[in-house]
Amino acid sequence: MAADLGLGTYRIDPKSMSLSVAMANMDADTAWVDTAPNYLGGLAQELLAPILVRFPKVSISSKVGFLSTDAAIAATRDGILTSEEADAEYCLQPGYVEWQGRRNCAELGKKKLDVLFAHNPERADGDVYEALKGAFGAMETLVSEGRIKAYGVATWDGFQKGRLGVKELDKVAAEAAGTRDHHLKAIQLPVSLVMSDAFEAALEGEGPISEAAELGWEVFASAPLFGGELPELAHKDLTAFITPALTVPAACILAVASCPGVTRVLLSASSPSHWLEAYEATIKPTVPAPALRKVFDVLSSD
Repeated sequence: MAADLGLGTYRIDPKSMSLSVAMANMDADTAWVDTAPNYLGGLAQELLAPILVRFPKVSISSKVGFLSTDAAIAATRDGILTSEEADAEYCLQPGYVEWQGRRNCAELGKKKLDVLFAHNPERADGDVYEALKGAFGAMETLVSEGRIKAYGVATWDGFQKGRLGVKELDKVAAEAAGTRDHHLKAIQLPVSLVMSDAFEAALEGEGPISEAAELGWEVFASAPLFGGELPELAHKDLTAFITPALTVPAACILAVASCPGVTRVLLSASSPSHWLEAYEATIKPTVPAPALRKVFDVLSSD
């Protein structure tokens, strides 16, 4: 079964936010919106709040790490960060993580978030695992307060560059929680036919996607179209290995949704037609691993 589709809000047109959430709610059982307090110039959560009221069953994930201008000012005013810390524009200090987690709930108008991600922790100064241990401890506090159901790590190149490992994250979460029964339950990383290291490893039952799946974690695939550039890079002959019946973008989406271990593909759809095209792709049968390997063989020979 292919992975579910979720709405990503990093690149979305603010004017189409309401319609995009409505489209994401087409299947109320799997509807998901992923956001962050620094998206859309710090306005993403504020824009989402009145829309989410109309779609109460939509699951929501947000992030903590990057400081929007408003968050930096408010955190300094509230005595959470010093001016110097706020100027750094990135923070995973436990006090700030708790503060931002509560602020995310308030900005989104939600009592509880489904997942709170540590956002690009590879940006943290010093030992990334030490930074995450403190952040995970704060997130466990947010779980105990009923603010979040679970937490995770959303990264751009942390796994690719070897700064992060799933087994190490699992160990750090257990140390932070003081028990193996911790609430680290998800990872988010780029998965596409271009940023393909984790994808190709998963086809062999290896790498972060497979390791997360073995632990029963959710795996969110971001940037499945490589920021919209992939349809220009791919071609119909290539996507014929996936399925000739789909357009190039839809075939690329189905390929990611077929990656073993991926549970959700995040897409910033620019129009209803794009969302429908992607949704219809993800409800098709998964692409077999040998066909996906053939796609990467073709790409490597180009």
